Amino acid sequence: MGRETLFKKMIAFITSIHQVKHELTKDAKPGSITQGQYNILELITVNQPISPSEISDCLNLSKSNTSRELSKLSEKNLIYKGNDVKDQRKQFIHLSIEGECLMNEAFELIKSRFSHRLKHLSKADLDEIEQAMQTLNEKLLK
Repeated sequence: MGRETLFKKMIAFITSIHQVKHELTKDAKPGSITQGQYNILELITVNQPISPSEISDCLNLSKSNTSRELSKLSEKNLIYKGNDVKDQRKQFIHLSIEGECLMNEAFELIKSRFSHRLKHLSKADLDEIEQAMQTLNEKLLK
């Protein structure tokens, strides 16, 4: 397969991932936070500790918008900021206990929807999907 064909398949794959993510996460966000705040919490959940700069880069937010949203999340006691042990100037963001509870509830709904999508697959299918995801992570995404 040529690089151009691979590129087109990758774009189609990414689009499909976005569509599936939307289906899985629809209405998973609690009403007490905005969609943008949910996106930040989701990123922190899977990457903590994470710096504000990494959040800005990953979610394509300005540093000022990221800072404002992090302040709001901190006011809601969903996150806390900690300093790097080696460099006290660097901050890292973590979920608080309340933030972990909120995201655990959201992820339980997502997990239920994901399980529903998998219910017709055999053990061999699941193993093949797991291997494909591992290969993508090792060779392309990291």
